[in-house]
Amino acid sequence: MAETAEHKKWRLSDIGQWLKNAFFATLKGEFLLRLQIDRYFIHIIYTIFLIWLSIWISLKMEKTFIKVEQNRKELENVKIYRAQKTIEMASLGRMSKVQEKLEEKGSKLTNAEKPAYKISSKQDNKGRQ
Repeated sequence: MAETAEHKKWRLSDIGQWLKNAFFATLKGEFLLRLQIDRYFIHIIYTIFLIWLSIWISLKMEKTFIKVEQNRKELENVKIYRAQKTIEMASLGRMSKVQEKLEEKGSKLTNAEKPAYKISSKQDNKGRQ
């Protein structure tokens, strides 16, 4: 039984030949013509563009998520730092702590013995009259 080109059996060794032919047809610009799908060329280009756009948007989203996560960590660090400074300020705000710090530094500054009073100038007195 003679095999014709139409009824030739397919073999695994034919894959290499098919790939070689497809490669050279692509270089010559005949690949779509050989597959007889040249009329769908614009659809193929549009599909490739949509796939590329989808991949690009996914990458941009991933970069944005990474930045958001980094900013969230940085914000958490700032909140911790702020809480520490608030505690330090509250402890320093106590008059006894301030007095202790002044004594440690050797300062002669003490608490006021008399209430504070305002020294007024002549201009202030004219403005009040």
